[in-house]
Amino acid sequence: MIFITAKFRVKPEHADRWPEISKAFTHATRAEPGCLWFEWSRSLNDPNEYVLVEAFRDGDAGGEHVNSSHFKAAQQMLPPYLQETPRVINTTVDQDDWSELGEMAVK
Repeated sequence: MIFITAKFRVKPEHADRWPEISKAFTHATRAEPGCLWFEWSRSLNDPNEYVLVEAFRDGDAGGEHVNSSHFKAAQQMLPPYLQETPRVINTTVDQDDWSELGEMAVK
């Protein structure tokens, strides 16, 4: 799978509204056949920072995502709400779901 984590620093005046601002993009991406997950979390250290954890079935699905009309729309719509260009880690992982964290197993 293609595993991506990105950090979005949102302008303070828009940070509380980011889930609503990014809602259409989020829903459209989650509906893609190759999307495994697309989840936003808000940083506990910086209330203006959101972390996006996303995964796609394979490189083809990732390519379909970045070439989709909703991705192109997000490229135009979202940056005005941001403080800076998002930072990203993008890698290929040889699995298709989360693994258990055995060191913290729940019995």
